Amino acid sequence: MLEIMLEKQQGNFQIRAGISAPGNGITALFGQSGSGKTSVINMIAGLSRPDAGRITINGTCVFNRSQGIDIRPEKRRFGYVFQDSRLFPHLSVRSNLEYGMKRIPRADRYVTFDAVIELLGIGHLLNRRPVTLSGGEKQRVAMGRALLTSPRLLLMDEPLASLDGARKQEVLPFISRLSGELSIPILYVTHSVDEITSLADYLVLMSKGKSVVSGPLEEVTAREDFQYLAGELDTGMVLLARIKNHDPVLGLSWVESSEGVLRVPLLDVPIGETVRVRIHPRNWDYPYTRY
Repeated sequence: MLEIMLEKQQGNFQIRAGISAPGNGITALFGQSGSGKTSVINMIAGLSRPDAGRITINGTCVFNRSQGIDIRPEKRRFGYVFQDSRLFPHLSVRSNLEYGMKRIPRADRYVTFDAVIELLGIGHLLNRRPVTLSGGEKQRVAMGRALLTSPRLLLMDEPLASLDGARKQEVLPFISRLSGELSIPILYVTHSVDEITSLADYLVLMSKGKSVVSGPLEEVTAREDFQYLAGELDTGMVLLARIKNHDPVLGLSWVESSEGVLRVPLLDVPIGETVRVRIHPRNWDYPYTRY
């Protein structure tokens, strides 16, 4: 379990955030710009000190103000992927990756170099310098460097924010695979509805420095007050659905969810596979067709 309670006064802005989430999968910290998401993740990383609170990750306490526990950032064993890749420009991709790995005692390494290379599809980049990489390639290398520290938690602060649409679609599938294949819990900061729809298992909604609601993605987005709580963000309900049929002539796919059968634009996904479907608020009057 991720058990986190944090309080901090930053000028006139007060942060009071509580996160109680599963110790696996992807937990998204979601909210508008300025809601306090990055401040929270920096406190978890140890880059900023809370005024009060505690941080416990799967039974390991790294911060408890009342008990005087405050583990140094480099000792917390948290990986961190920033908005920009922050790769060392004078090092090759291989050397950037090895930098993260060599910081960890051999006995504590459970993520292997070869596994990360295969997972992120970056084997062909190893001898190149960061200046020759695309934005998407840089972020995949940055993820690899963070993973090779064998972290107990991976923090990702809007890692796709600086990428264009095509590069985001390039990187999203790799992020989706990280948690499941390496069994590393991920705390993912974003204000993108598309990203939480694609990635999140558990959602924590931030507003004005406070965590206002949390729970499994499907439950939170189904709340009647979710659009109101999310403010100006263009949200919607997210459903898990199974591919039932395709009609290439009509350009449609039929997906079956707990709410019934929906017609959606043709998906390149095998029948029987599970997908996520986001229903926009403007379609709530007629979101699905029952058969």
